[in-house]
Amino acid sequence: MRMQTEALQIRPRRYILSERPDTSACQMCEVRGRGLCSTLSDTELDALALISERVKLSSAQIFIEEDAPARYFYNVTSGMVKLYRSLPDGRRQITGFAGPGHFLGLAAVKTYGFGAETIEASRVCRFSRADFARITQQYPNLERRLLAEASHELVIANDQMLLLGRKTARERVASFLLGRLEEDFGRVIPEMPQLHLPMIRNDIADFLGLTVETVSRTLSWMRKENMILSGRDHSITIMAPDRLEALAQLTL
Repeated sequence: MRMQTEALQIRPRRYILSERPDTSACQMCEVRGRGLCSTLSDTELDALALISERVKLSSAQIFIEEDAPARYFYNVTSGMVKLYRSLPDGRRQITGFAGPGHFLGLAAVKTYGFGAETIEASRVCRFSRADFARITQQYPNLERRLLAEASHELVIANDQMLLLGRKTARERVASFLLGRLEEDFGRVIPEMPQLHLPMIRNDIADFLGLTVETVSRTLSWMRKENMILSGRDHSITIMAPDRLEALAQLTL
């Protein structure tokens, strides 16, 4: 039987909800310069802080249940989250990964069209849709930015369809690594940047529409070609970002 509220769907013993922060919390947030919050004025950010709840989540924590009532949206402030859809046979399809700065659940629908589970211990800010609707009457820019973020989600979904439909295995893995680089560093990528990839190979393979063996072989090939260097704690150093970008380009 489906649980009646989203709060009940989250495992109580591992879901730690802090008190609502004062207005300075958003000003000092580690993702202040990313996503929706990066374009807001101090006044608008203060208004957003008043309706936010800072939430700590443990690893393997489901905090968005697919098809549950969409009463909240979330901003990931630390850690990593995987997004998934349920298949008719009970399996789950990984549809994306979300790190700091990502807003989840922005689409204006009554129920969530995906589930979200933490890959590692994470923090999110939770916003009630009802509270947000009230403050957007006073600050219309908030609603415009929210729509822009929702549109960005659609662009990402379209890119994923292209990735699965037209690219080779090597192109897919290169695109995945390049996407993580852009998430962490933006368009200005430093020399030999290091990526933190806490997701397991099975999830990466599922996301890319490949087998685990193919992902492993491709990463081994990249290491032999001196394109990447594997490190400790789920890290990969990109030795040749330009070569990775060239490989990620779609071959028509």
